[in-house]
Amino acid sequence: MKRCLFLFAVFALTLLPQTVEAADKLRLMIIDGQNNHNWRATTPILQEFLTRSGRFEVSVVTTPTEKSPATDWSAFQPKFSEFQVVLSNYNGEMWPESVQKGLEKFVSDGGGLVIVHAANNAFSGWSEYNTMIGLGWRGADFGDRVTTNDAGETIRTEKGKGPGAGHGSQHEFAIRLRDTAHPVVKGMPTEWLHAKDELYHGQRGPAVNMHLIATAFADQSKGGTGAHEPMIWWIPYGKGKVFTTVMGHADYSMKCVGFQSVVSRGSEWSATGEVTLPIPENFPKADKVSSAP
Repeated sequence: MKRCLFLFAVFALTLLPQTVEAADKLRLMIIDGQNNHNWRATTPILQEFLTRSGRFEVSVVTTPTEKSPATDWSAFQPKFSEFQVVLSNYNGEMWPESVQKGLEKFVSDGGGLVIVHAANNAFSGWSEYNTMIGLGWRGADFGDRVTTNDAGETIRTEKGKGPGAGHGSQHEFAIRLRDTAHPVVKGMPTEWLHAKDELYHGQRGPAVNMHLIATAFADQSKGGTGAHEPMIWWIPYGKGKVFTTVMGHADYSMKCVGFQSVVSRGSEWSATGEVTLPIPENFPKADKVSSAP
């Protein structure tokens, strides 16, 4: 009998670390369902590397399809309060007002929101969303534009002046850190080569309290603007943080180890204000792309 109790105690102790580890994981919701990009290919990649990091318990919430009946949309009520961070891989129809208000409250109360690539194209008519993301895929008359010069000094171009949102041909391009001390990128190379992707330029918005973390040079020979365009930034919203990267056009773009590290660490930081995830040993170099299997 004593031996049985001893074995049971040993068995329970072997389970204890796993239980604690599971409890320490951050609950992360990916929202997809409509996008002018292939979310069916990219959401599984997001879910895989976030789960593989060991830091997140990932759930995917998929919206109704385009032009679904109102009854389908009325049933779409994500339970934001059950999560610590929400990642949007969505660019489609406007969400019901109750869902809009739910996301606003979630972030304002301290939740993390992560915007990836085309998710910053969404919801031009949602005022609070524009405040949260700072810059989006909008026309030149929508709001201000933010770039930097070669020295990294911020340049703000007024509404109506200069180009609106766009991108040139897809290509590999260098990410240059502008805030090397930010926890998400601290310890990363000051410059590293990102995999083939769309390099967004000319984004517009209120950009209030926008903290720029990294840029990329939009080479005119590739159809760019000849300016250093924002690639990674964050904006406070109430007690919460909204973290944006406009990298991640396609599955091959999201396989970049740099992208995966930025999104994983950005998700953790937006939820907790800290980063514990390490920078991978196979992180890209200034002259070399690194892609995950």
